[in-house]
This record gives sequence, structure tokens and C-alpha cells, in this order.
Amino acid sequence: MKLSILMAAVATVAVTASGAIAQDREGWPESFTVGTASQGGTYFAYGSGWANLVAEELGISGGGEVTGGPMQNMALVHTGEAAFGMTTMGPAAESIGGTNPIAPGLEMTNACAMFPMYQTPFSVTALSSSGIEAVSDIPAGAKIGFGPAGSTSDTYFPRMMETLGVEFERRNGGWSDLGGQLQDGLLDVIAFAAGVPVPAVSQLEVQTDVNIIEFTAEEQAAIMEAFPVSEFMIAADTYTTLEADARSVSMWNFAIANCDLPESFVEAVVDVVMSDNERMVNIHRAARSTLPENWDKNTVMKWHPGAAKWFTENAGAEIAADMVHGG
Repeated sequence: MKLSILMAAVATVAVTASGAIAQDREGWPESFTVGTASQGGTYFAYGSGWANLVAEELGISGGGEVTGGPMQNMALVHTGEAAFGMTTMGPAAESIGGTNPIAPGLEMTNACAMFPMYQTPFSVTALSSSGIEAVSDIPAGAKIGFGPAGSTSDTYFPRMMETLGVEFERRNGGWSDLGGQLQDGLLDVIAFAAGVPVPAVSQLEVQTDVNIIEFTAEEQAAIMEAFPVSEFMIAADTYTTLEADARSVSMWNFAIANCDLPESFVEAVVDVVMSDNERMVNIHRAARSTLPENWDKNTVMKWHPGAAKWFTENAGAEIAADMVHGG
């Protein structure tokens, strides 16, 4: 008799729980994609990683998709062609303001902030055999790879180089391709804007001798005055090549969601990513900054209501109502 009562109670709980889950998942998509960037870059490794983690934890089909990076991701998420994506604060601000080169004049306000990712340092890499050990060593007319067209790196690094007085020939491509071109002598320098360690740089270190070039204090100050970036140090243990921390500048990255996605779905995705940082760090070391307290690094995009709910309830975030989509 007692066993029958216990079994009935368990059955009741199971029905109640499954009913709650079914109700909670109303309107959820059957699958999703995360707009990342080119293979060989941090966005692809990081984005594919959290997409797979979310798919596994929530039991929904999903994965990362190769794209042109932050600018294109803003467009894909705004239009709903991708449920999620990743962007940096500079491209986000330009996209919302209608100056995204993919669709000039279109204010991409339907891409909402979802969670903080990490800072993107801007760093310069050259072969040791080139003799380039400082930005001032880069010869006039040097062939510099700036990453995929329209990426954060391609959008800002050429202007930064011009600010520092470097004359160059601009080259674009995926990070892995550019790494191969550097190794083959087809490029003189690669100017990376990507979370560290950049997979392509780590691969180069294994295959050849490289110089990871830091900015001088004066160069760092000049760039910070001219662009929406902040001071950053690339830790010495990031690459085997580095013997000391390297001076850099950085821009914050955020995951973004189409603003029309169900609130409960986005809240659940944020919970998977933000509730266990160790899992995220196992995906990519840049995720050491994927922490709830960094919610305040978004000063540009409106928050998705589901994300705002999670950070308000779990991170003590004080998000103004006018910074929440629909609020």
C-alpha cells in the first residue's frame, strides 16, 4: 500500500514537472544557429563550443555557423536568419546607428544583448625571421592581413595602423588562411583582433618562430584616445612565445539574440552558459571573462528580456527599463 502511494506521488510529480517544462518551452525553436566568424579564429571555436553545450543541455539541435564576423552577425541576428550570434561593442554601435557596411542606413535594433563573452585584444604577429619586433619596424608597403572583410579586426585595425603612421597594403581572409600566408612569406604581418589565445597564432607557434608584438605605452595611449577600446595586457602564459605580459588594447564582445525569441528560451540559454564558468573555460580560455558580473560592459545594445531577467535575478544586475527590448 505504501509503495503504491509512493509510486502515485512520483507519477504526479513527473506529470507536473513535464507539464511545467512543456509550458515553459512554448514557442521555442526546434533548432538554432550561432553566427561566429572564420575558422581558425576565437569566435568560431568559442561560438561553436557554447552552441554545442546549449544544444546538449537543452536537447535542441544547434551549432555554430561560419560567418564574416561581428558586422555580419548583427545583420543575421537582426533579420532572424540566425537566432544567435556574437559581436563586439564597436560594430554593435555602428550597426544600431545604421552605419553597418553590409546594409547602410538600416538600424539593426532587433539584435539584443544576451551575455558578456570576453575582451578582444588587438595584437600584431610577424615571423621572427622578418626582423619585425615593434610596430615601428613594420616597413612601408608591408602586406598586412586584417582578418575577414567586415570583421572587428578589419573594421578597426587598419585605422589604428594609420593612426600609428604605418603604411601598408591591406589583405583579408580567414585567420587560418592568413596564418598560412604569413608562414609562406606572402604576408609580412597579421593584425589580429580576436580573443586570446588565437588558435591561428597558437598553430603558428608550433610550426615556426614568431614575434608577438606589443604596443608601446605611447602607441597604446594614441589608440585609446582615437577608438572605443580600453587598456589590456596579454598574459605571458597565453603563448609560449611570450616571456612577459604584452601591452595591448581591447574591445568587449557580447553574445546576441534575435529580440523576438521567446523570453524563456533565451533565459534558459543564458543559464546554461553563465551558470558554470568551468565548462566554458574548457571550451576556450577566453571564457575566463564570461562571468555574470561583466553584464555591465554592455553600454550599447538593448537587452533581450530573457537575458535581462536572468542577470537581474542571478547577478544582481540593475538594468534600466529603457535598456531592455520592449521596456
